[in-house]
Amino acid sequence: MLIVRKPSANRLDIELSAVLDADMMAAGLDDLFDKSKDIGGGVMMYRILSFSMPTGGALAVEMMRLPQLFDLIGHFDRCAVLSDIAWIRTAAEVEGALIPGLQIKTFDLENVAAAENWLANIEDDDEPNVPV
Repeated sequence: MLIVRKPSANRLDIELSAVLDADMMAAGLDDLFDKSKDIGGGVMMYRILSFSMPTGGALAVEMMRLPQLFDLIGHFDRCAVLSDIAWIRTAAEVEGALIPGLQIKTFDLENVAAAENWLANIEDDDEPNVPV
């Protein structure tokens, strides 16, 4: 499932779990685009609870919407990625280094408070970032 919530005017929370098929991907992306359209300088918390490779149909849906996804990136300044899967955190950090204007920082799933502080631009040295 790809669940998108908008807890405040300038924030989206996204949760990914299970295998995405074409219908789930389309519905999730439609929701993501709709909820982000009025956001500028926003923040995003992206929780990846489990990861399985999406179906071929889901990947095709995502590829067809790449222009919208690139536009969406411009709505956000920071993205906290929470996952207990090390390679996902590494991939997110690399992605953050490649996307101008978007800071991505990764955290273990249990480090929600540290991620919330980082999104709020509150640095807390007592809450270490998870090494990648």
